[in-house]
Amino acid sequence: MSAPIYEPENGLSELRHRESSSGSSDEKHVKGHHEHEAEEYEVDTHDITRPFPPDPDAIEETHQLTIRAVFVGCCLGAIVGASNIYLGLKTGFTFGPQLFGAIFGFAIIKPLSKALPESGLIGRLFGGPFGPKENCTVQSSATAAGGIGILFVSAVPAMYRLGLLSQLPKTDIGKLIALTVCASFFGVFFVIPLRKYYIVKQKLTFPTPAATAITIRALHNSRTGAVAARKKSLALLYSFAAVFVYKVATGYAPGLIFDWHIGWTLYRLGFTSIISLENYGWFIEFTPAFFGAGMLSGINASWSFFGGSVLAWGVIAPSLVKNGLAFGAAASEEYPLVSYNGLSFSNPDKYTSAPSPRYWLLWPGILMMLLYSFADLGMNSGAIFTNIYKAGINWDVRTWFRDDPDYNEEDDEDLSPRADRVPNSWWMTGLFLSIVMCCAILATMFSMNVGEAILSLVLGFAFSFIGVQSAGTTDVNPISTVAKASQLIFGGIGKGAHLAQNPARTMNLTAGVIAAGSAAQSTDMCGDLKTGYLLRAKPRNQFIAQLCGAIVAVFLNVGLFILFTTATPCILYPPDSGECTYGAPSVSAWAAVAVAVSSPKLPIPASSGYTAIGLGLFAVASVVVKHLWVPKKYWQYIPNWNAVGLAFVTPQVYYSIAMAAGSTFNFLWARRSPAGFDMYMFAVAAGMLAGEGLGGVLQALLAVAKVDGSRFGTSIGCPGFEFCG
Repeated sequence: MSAPIYEPENGLSELRHRESSSGSSDEKHVKGHHEHEAEEYEVDTHDITRPFPPDPDAIEETHQLTIRAVFVGCCLGAIVGASNIYLGLKTGFTFGPQLFGAIFGFAIIKPLSKALPESGLIGRLFGGPFGPKENCTVQSSATAAGGIGILFVSAVPAMYRLGLLSQLPKTDIGKLIALTVCASFFGVFFVIPLRKYYIVKQKLTFPTPAATAITIRALHNSRTGAVAARKKSLALLYSFAAVFVYKVATGYAPGLIFDWHIGWTLYRLGFTSIISLENYGWFIEFTPAFFGAGMLSGINASWSFFGGSVLAWGVIAPSLVKNGLAFGAAASEEYPLVSYNGLSFSNPDKYTSAPSPRYWLLWPGILMMLLYSFADLGMNSGAIFTNIYKAGINWDVRTWFRDDPDYNEEDDEDLSPRADRVPNSWWMTGLFLSIVMCCAILATMFSMNVGEAILSLVLGFAFSFIGVQSAGTTDVNPISTVAKASQLIFGGIGKGAHLAQNPARTMNLTAGVIAAGSAAQSTDMCGDLKTGYLLRAKPRNQFIAQLCGAIVAVFLNVGLFILFTTATPCILYPPDSGECTYGAPSVSAWAAVAVAVSSPKLPIPASSGYTAIGLGLFAVASVVVKHLWVPKKYWQYIPNWNAVGLAFVTPQVYYSIAMAAGSTFNFLWARRSPAGFDMYMFAVAAGMLAGEGLGGVLQALLAVAKVDGSRFGTSIGCPGFEFCG
């Protein structure tokens, strides 16, 4: 993806809330009949780098790894995975399933555990007590099953756009599964040593995984857990169901209940010049998913995204057209509707001589995101390498497979019992086999030699350090942006080997899939292990649950990708105008970089290149100034240049409008009702995200079945009276 994976900011707010003083405004709002609910929100002074102390009232969990936990977790992960494919193809944003899996898993299994008998076959499989450690298994399998979708909203579709694979994804199902298996399992196996160095040694916070652990512990609290769980679960269920039904309905009347094309409406009323508002994409879309995304991403990221939209599509794009530096294409023969979103031209010279505003803005957006991510990494690199050095790495491979004869339990920083940890032989054997498998698959299916295949795996391992360090400290995973460095590296290899353009692009994007996918997977899994560490769950049980979830993720994501691209072919093959239901900005960014690094001459307009350099340097300068001279309490006022860059490559400005509105609503809600905010915010936001995402999946199924809105819906309110669903 071209955009970072924005983890829910509620993880940070949850931790901040529990670190607040006893005289905070939160407690002043919890009086009288709310005193019972307040017990859940008592100040918790526990050190978040160490496991929670045992709860004397908790049930004894004899079985943490159960069929019901893995099954329910994989099902919940599938829902989030489907939502992430939908959201990722829309804007490049994806969200982790940790809290969704934890809350909904509790809501499903807790009543089931009480309703079914503990004896008999059904009881042994689905009944029996349900505690926080088994709940952790649910979210472990959900996290793994809902992951790896990054591949199918970025590099994989880019391969089809550039004509590097077959015409239709369903004819490449074997290749897609093989490629996904390479990235997924390599990332799962090498996460175990990352756990030791980042969770045990460096003691990183991991805000969202820590908040997930806090939530699971609160749900199972014998005094207040049942009440809180019921409220959270119902809020999640109601918001999910309402948004799901609404999303499906919008497919039949999009111009009336989903998109309000204000510019088109005013044009029809006689204000003819206002049609430019429509042409540049400025209309309102009532999208609950991106309203919820704004709630989770927070004020800084959401308003940076919106500010970037204003700068790109409200200032720069109109200026480019007015000054003859970019051009549009007529979208209607009858009305003055123009598309400024074209990304492909039959004449290659037009990329530099007559670009669309979207293509022109693509390069400043990409360079801003790349330079910002690497600048931020550079400013934190001293601490990263210092911590790794202090942690100490034993380079004697032989010792990885046998017990340390000098082992002393008192000196062991890992507070998980030694018998509960993942044996070195497990992950080392799996890692070796996954490397062999990757080399074989990449050599036979994608014409990469062993050296190139191993380099892509090494880059994935290196990027995982960046991802885990960033996610563990800031709750933001920058892998999708940072992984574009692999495209630059393999672009140089392709030119050095004098490869033809298509083989060079195939190697470039295939290596990017492996590097980005494995790093993203390991980052998610490491956060998941942090949740288990706090809850004293067995790491080996989590590891098995992750492997089960990873198997589901492989087939789920390939199937969803085929479904969405069958229902909406413009994802892979956009028309010359660039108009498509799914903007797929990450796909455009990956494809553009692959073309640029493999072409004899850079296909970038000079004015776009100079602007990209200027804005990129400005983003770097802001990072340096922020880290060196701005106190941390004011960092929230400095723009997030990743989000600004994302706005440059995303022409659908209504997403940034929705996210800005959602973050503002959240801010006011937290100020006005802190207790209600802490109780319901994540549940409502997650329900919105999952509801619209799953509704989008059903819409795709209806399109394949030829009973969707394009055949039985209305075009009232749509520009040019053409259906806009």
